[in-house]
Amino acid sequence: MSWASWTTAGVYTGRGGVLTDEAGVVTGYVTVHTTWTEGEARVAVQYSGASDESTMSGSPVPCSTETESRDLHDAVVEAVRQGAGATVPNLPRPQR
Repeated sequence: MSWASWTTAGVYTGRGGVLTDEAGVVTGYVTVHTTWTEGEARVAVQYSGASDESTMSGSPVPCSTETESRDLHDAVVEAVRQGAGATVPNLPRPQR
């Protein structure tokens, strides 16, 4: 079983914050967590310094590779910075 995890702390949400499944809209400084395993990426956010995290709306998403999931994490961090009720963005899928 393959897995990977990324964490980016101290991300300030743009106006309108981040939409989560459990807590609704979250604003302010957050930590973004992305965990990839078995072809799926799960994204969560938590207030910086808090112990509870919330699932970012749109998570989980299919991710075929570790590299794809890292790209997703980077896109999520950028979406959080932009705010506007950010959800997990859709990344373009490679053509097969």
